[in-house]
Amino acid sequence: MIKAIAGSSNGPAKFKKMFLYILQNKRNKYYVGITALTPEQRLKRHNNGDVFSTKIGKPWKIIHEEEFTDLKLAREREKQIKSWHGGNALKSLLARSAGSSNGRTMDSESINLGSNPSPADLARNKNLAG
Repeated sequence: MIKAIAGSSNGPAKFKKMFLYILQNKRNKYYVGITALTPEQRLKRHNNGDVFSTKIGKPWKIIHEEEFTDLKLAREREKQIKSWHGGNALKSLLARSAGSSNGRTMDSESINLGSNPSPADLARNKNLAG
């Protein structure tokens, strides 16, 4: 899970720390929200059924969170993420949160990187290794 901090920490004292969080349930449904509580405190409220939007679909888990120095920045980021409607930008953000390489890992000894090698490449590689 990525924990990011946005905004200046030297802002006015009147601004309260805000968090953006993304929840996921077992049916791979997502909920994006912001809170002045810690994400863990807010998660408890979601899983207790205190939040109308997430009453159905419990239990939820936090899969991404970001910290902001004021409500305006947190609200802008929430609107941005919600505008993605579960598209590639959201999938990319969630993959980074999970530490995923999206299946694109490289073996240090691989000769053929990328897609599966053709039969001709396999024969050539066999000759190189032999």
